[in-house]
Amino acid sequence: MADDTPDARGALILFDGVCNLCSVTVQFVIDRDPAARFRFAALQSEAGAKALAAHGAAPVTGDPDSVVLIENERMYTHSDAALRIARRLTGLWPALYALIVVPRLVRDAVYRFIARNRYRWFGRTEACRIPTPELRARFLS
Repeated sequence: MADDTPDARGALILFDGVCNLCSVTVQFVIDRDPAARFRFAALQSEAGAKALAAHGAAPVTGDPDSVVLIENERMYTHSDAALRIARRLTGLWPALYALIVVPRLVRDAVYRFIARNRYRWFGRTEACRIPTPELRARFLS
């Protein structure tokens, strides 16, 4: 039987399942991840709660404030997660990882500003979008 843990099948991105910006970002990542290194789960899902618990984090209550990347048994949040995700995409996106030299305090301040305003700027849905049949295997529920 195949190992179904996130690290055995690549990195896991936990995202806000009701955020329109987050949903568009997930689609953006999928389009630039032809090797299918990333798998996905909504932070509000059972799979998201299990992944967080496995890394010592509490399940999300209320509106999530960060994307979460679980990669190589480590959990990253905020700008660290975003930059590590960009580093693994095709095209010029890995160049964004150079921003890792900017102090985390500054990077995370920008990240949190966008996160605080994302529902107002981009809206939200009542439920997480259902992936297409071709992509369903990359989403944990």
